[in-house]
Amino acid sequence: MKSKKKNIKQKSFFFEDYAESEIIVNNVKTNQPKVSLSRVTFLFYIFLSVIFIFGIKIIYLSLSSDKNFFSQNINQNFIKERGDILDRNGVILARNINIYDAAVRSKLVKDKKKLLINLKLIFPELNTNKIRENFSKNKFFYIKRSLTEDEYTKLWLLGSKGIEFPKRQYRIYPQKNLFSHILGQTDDSNTGISGIEKFFDKDLKSKELIDSSLVLTLDSNLQYLIREELKNAQLVFNNIGSAAILMNVKSGEILSLVSLPDYDLNQRISISDDIYANKITLGIYELGSVFKTFTLAAGLENKVISPNTIFNNLEKKITCDKYTISEHDKLPANLSAEQILIRSSNIGAVRIAQKVGIEKYKNFLNSLELFETFNLDLEKIGSSLPFRWGKCKLATASYGHGIATTPFQLARAYAILGNGGYKIEPFILKREIRFIEKGEQIISTKTSNAINLMLRKVVSFDEGTANFANIEGYEVGGKTGTSLKYNSNEKLNTFVSLFPASRPNYVLLVMLDEPKPAPNFVYEFPPSEKFPNGYKHKGEKRNTSGWNAVVVAGKIIKKIGPILAINNLQASSNF
Repeated sequence: MKSKKKNIKQKSFFFEDYAESEIIVNNVKTNQPKVSLSRVTFLFYIFLSVIFIFGIKIIYLSLSSDKNFFSQNINQNFIKERGDILDRNGVILARNINIYDAAVRSKLVKDKKKLLINLKLIFPELNTNKIRENFSKNKFFYIKRSLTEDEYTKLWLLGSKGIEFPKRQYRIYPQKNLFSHILGQTDDSNTGISGIEKFFDKDLKSKELIDSSLVLTLDSNLQYLIREELKNAQLVFNNIGSAAILMNVKSGEILSLVSLPDYDLNQRISISDDIYANKITLGIYELGSVFKTFTLAAGLENKVISPNTIFNNLEKKITCDKYTISEHDKLPANLSAEQILIRSSNIGAVRIAQKVGIEKYKNFLNSLELFETFNLDLEKIGSSLPFRWGKCKLATASYGHGIATTPFQLARAYAILGNGGYKIEPFILKREIRFIEKGEQIISTKTSNAINLMLRKVVSFDEGTANFANIEGYEVGGKTGTSLKYNSNEKLNTFVSLFPASRPNYVLLVMLDEPKPAPNFVYEFPPSEKFPNGYKHKGEKRNTSGWNAVVVAGKIIKKIGPILAINNLQASSNF
């Protein structure tokens, strides 16, 4: 052995190690089959070909829009039964979505006791006795309609063949309460049963609107801000309800319509209490001193007065039949026609109406269609209560008592007074307006301009009744109205404003239902000639429109004014 090792020429350690290993491997007999190089190559090319084919298929599917899996799935599984409803800016107000119900097919349930326990864990309010009864009858029955995502996931994870998830289309309202009195609702069969959903039911089911949308004139931003201020007012003045409408005085576009209390449209609850009625379109009210504006306009239009006509020795109190008419505050004995409106004199309004006469005054109010019933792309407007004209009715109507109409018709009439006297037909379904066609002129431009100037003074003059609406930069004009509700000592307070008064573009009506005095509220008076820096006042116990509805309207205008200008909704250059 030693001599053999000596004869091996070792060049290096590594060379010897490699050579010996190779000899051993080559000489060891093994039972393992040998894998040839050709077979490995063949398998490699097969694997490479499969990857190549799948890669080409993936690229093809991703680039082909017609064959796209997801779009194909959506087209097959979701065909809308009803078109969307949008606001003027494209915000979704109503849309159909797929939703799942949970149902049980008793025959397919193997362990009914176990399933009942699991169902009770997921739905604690579930009536287990009813479920057991349905199990015993081998019925197909529903556990719950309209599952949430969490409920659907929990039920699906149970893995029971007996649980089924019937799919159906469901109408959702992303804005919840915001447009409840306008949109209305649909039933389980996707049929409109109230509001716009009912009025445009056939249109929303038509192919044209299913493929597009129903677009309204309403603005969600304006609606939200106005609603928030009305809700804040309830905290301050403790009123049981409120309402507001904002309208373009030239085109008739309704930009916002709010009525409180409202409700979440997604809850699908039955609303029967009258307090939930739309106060703007369906409420019939005596609206008080806001009618004095019509009395002044009738006097000007019939040329029996001018703004400077003086009424001397105005009584503090007059009687008509069994009724007594008096002033709400102590006023001077001599007032001009303009001052009668600015200081809201009841006796002065009566004297102007008497100058106009019953027939002319009645004809003037009828020309404004204050008592007409017509449609608003929404529902019928409430019908005013019938009454008979006479000397006493003329007297009380002159300052807004004994005569009733809806806030909607009141706002429309003010819009006509403000826009130069042209009749408008308000609408809520958006349409293209390239230019505003003037309707029939029922009031002269001269009368319209004079009224706008007087309404501005109601807000801007210290003796006016609406100082809290004198928001700097917006040139607000308007008139207050305070009235008693039927068979009640509770008040209904209204403020109708036009702005900017020199060239009105918008009418805003704010109404508070049964407001209470707010002695703890701090009133902030705007700057005036008498008080250049303004001043604050607390402890007020009066409960008239000037101390609540006007305050709310001022806050609303301050917030919505910039939006009206930014959105270029025909805002005044004064903005």
